[in-house]
Amino acid sequence: MRYLLDANTYIQAKNQYYGMDICPAYWDWLDLQFEQGLIGSVDMIGRELRDGNDDLADWVRERPGHFISNDDEATQSAFAAIVQSVMEGDYNAGNRDSFLAKADPWIIAKAQCLGATVVTHESGVAPNARKVKVPNICQQFDVTCINTFQFLRELKARFVLGT
Repeated sequence: MRYLLDANTYIQAKNQYYGMDICPAYWDWLDLQFEQGLIGSVDMIGRELRDGNDDLADWVRERPGHFISNDDEATQSAFAAIVQSVMEGDYNAGNRDSFLAKADPWIIAKAQCLGATVVTHESGVAPNARKVKVPNICQQFDVTCINTFQFLRELKARFVLGT
């Protein structure tokens, strides 16, 4: 897989610009990219999204294969290094604990092991900030991190009306 999608990319797409009722082509396109082996996410993100009670939760439940396991030894080791780094950092304790309790460190660890790019809507913060953000941790661990719109352009996505 070349790209691993963060939960916020699915949620914001559903809630805003690619609502399942207004742009079903986006969701079909995601399926196609998965079938081609280009995208996916980690199981923990799948679990977060399945917990909802909406169209997105249903969509995720119908696609368990999109959310890959992160229990392999290499990912576990990368995860441990990320946790150690975050715990040793000068971060706000509440923000740090929230980051570590969610899927964020797992998607970064899996991306590092696969050589994949993390796709997220989070923005990085200044190096002296006390918030833990996915782009900053990706940078620290040499994992490429882009936003949804960069991702769509890299894969040359086009959603056009038929004639």
